[in-house]
Amino acid sequence: MLRVAEARERGTTATRGVVRISKYVMSLLGIEKGDIVEIIGKKRAVAKAMPSHIDDNKEIIRMDGVLRRNAGVTIGEYVIVRKARANPALLVKLAPASPDISAESIDPSFINYIRKKLNRHPLLEGNIVVVPALNEPLHFVVLQTKPAGIVYVTLDTQIQILEKPIDYERIPHVTYDDIGGMREVIERIRELVELPLRYPELFKRLGIEPPKGILLIGPPGVGKTLLAKALAN
Repeated sequence: MLRVAEARERGTTATRGVVRISKYVMSLLGIEKGDIVEIIGKKRAVAKAMPSHIDDNKEIIRMDGVLRRNAGVTIGEYVIVRKARANPALLVKLAPASPDISAESIDPSFINYIRKKLNRHPLLEGNIVVVPALNEPLHFVVLQTKPAGIVYVTLDTQIQILEKPIDYERIPHVTYDDIGGMREVIERIRELVELPLRYPELFKRLGIEPPKGILLIGPPGVGKTLLAKALAN
């Protein structure tokens, strides 16, 4: 079992659908660079495996927020990782989980764009998949694949997208991985907010009063709302 850690990549440089594992563990599991792996936490997720950075602990797996959500785990929890046997997808049905996707925008050119962006991407029913876009990443839920089980998209895969989005309010969209260039700010916010929620007994024992709120100050467009959404998630 491997302990979950956050992805190093953030913002537009984040590599969606990729986990990073030490070369040592990859060799033990018979996993090569770019292989598709199955991740088992409270739920199941799939991703491509890449070697971790040289200073990483051998026993950790780095996963972005979407993959952690798919696997039903949080940072610090443990998952089972194994090499997956994936088949090329003949058909993939997706449901928009982003409010930005309207029925009018789902035309052949849009579907072709999605297919190209997801080419070679592993998928599993029930997982969320993220497609890069100009403004914000587009989120979809994988409703069905043919064949069933773990598959990967090819340029021949038939993509069907439902016109009506699912209840996207129930799906956390923004994670810290979506925010680039604010590592120090994110770490400070997590110290102020997450630590008291995760370890209330520690604060009580030390007699420390946790903050009742935080104030984010900055000009428009710097990412205050994005930070708040990630924190809520």
